[in-house]
Amino acid sequence: MATTKVYIVYYSLHGHVETMAREVQRGANAVQGVEATLWQVPETLSNTILQKMRAPSKANDVAEIRPDQLLEADGLIFGFPSRFGVMAAQFKAFFDATHELWASQALAGKPAGIFWSTGFHGGGQELTALTAITQLAHHGMIFVPLGYTFGSGMFEMNEVKGGSSYGAGTYAGDGSRQPTELELQQAFYQGTYMAEITKKLSNRPIPA
Repeated sequence: MATTKVYIVYYSLHGHVETMAREVQRGANAVQGVEATLWQVPETLSNTILQKMRAPSKANDVAEIRPDQLLEADGLIFGFPSRFGVMAAQFKAFFDATHELWASQALAGKPAGIFWSTGFHGGGQELTALTAITQLAHHGMIFVPLGYTFGSGMFEMNEVKGGSSYGAGTYAGDGSRQPTELELQQAFYQGTYMAEITKKLSNRPIPA
């Protein structure tokens, strides 16, 4: 049986999304017959600006992805921080560079999920997800939300937890807060959930 390929493509400035991405990858790789790979989108800020923002170095074990490499994946999971209720400009720039794929609708039919990080409650936990769906829709990708399949973890009221029915999420606060165990559990779950669905769809060719 052919291996089902899931690409986790992310942008992370201060490491919160990267932490979530690694957990999503762990979850996807836990599914038999699935190979999940991490990818970063290119940075658009200069080193001078990054230094002033006290951004840590990018992960040296995760390669940058080109738009055309999205074609290699059977399923895609995109992760990004929020900027004023929408995905960070670095990730939007990456989507803007997929024009040729859009023109040919080469990504149509591929399942895709999203996860994210925001600063606080009003920072776009749901709005970031909603605005990101437009990118998937224009490419004809199949958006795969979590719904409430994560179970009781979706209804946790005794602690702060990011994420929603659209996907996994975390809060960064002033930057010092790191993803909690529950948020990481949801990220892991999203990886397995997306991998299972991608595996099913990749075994059923979509008619032209």
